[in-house]
Amino acid sequence: MKLSARYEQTSCRLVLEGFPDLSAGHGDQAIGILTGWSLALAGRPELEGRREHLVALLQVVLPYARHLLSGAPRAFGTDETPVVIAPQGSGHELLLRSSQPDTSPLTLQLDDAELADLVRCLDQLRLDARVQVPLELPAPQPLKRFELRHRQPLRRRLAAPATGVAVLALGSVLALLLPTPKPPTAPAAAPAAPARPVAPG
Repeated sequence: MKLSARYEQTSCRLVLEGFPDLSAGHGDQAIGILTGWSLALAGRPELEGRREHLVALLQVVLPYARHLLSGAPRAFGTDETPVVIAPQGSGHELLLRSSQPDTSPLTLQLDDAELADLVRCLDQLRLDARVQVPLELPAPQPLKRFELRHRQPLRRRLAAPATGVAVLALGSVLALLLPTPKPPTAPAAAPAAPARPVAPG
């Protein structure tokens, strides 16, 4: 029995189709074998793909949104991946590469609201207990120090090293102003006692 799962937002609709994998014990109401999926974004042609394209979409869009919310936007995906997303002006550029030969990549421009709708649909899919297809999503990683550095004001970033340099300079000046201690003088040697005459035996 063919099953489908649908996730909808204002400008986005994601539909999955597949069959239950009874051999894996998922039950007859869970999609364990994905046969196809489609993504419809408002005003754009409907997209279809295979499982690896859906996994690639999840692997780049979700971490991209996380970095965007953290104030550290950057591109996700490479020239070899089926999906790439990157900041573009005040919006976001989503590039999709087809697995069909002689098919040019499709580039979509998304605004913040459209990206938010896409992320909500992907999150609903990721958290849906009815979908038991292994999606191989990487665990969220904390942002690196250099990705957070620009979020702090320049004054705060320079405060710690400037304070350290000032303390070091002040310590050096105080060390130069202190009087140099004189070396201790050796005590005068006591006069030798006169030798006593020895009585003859």
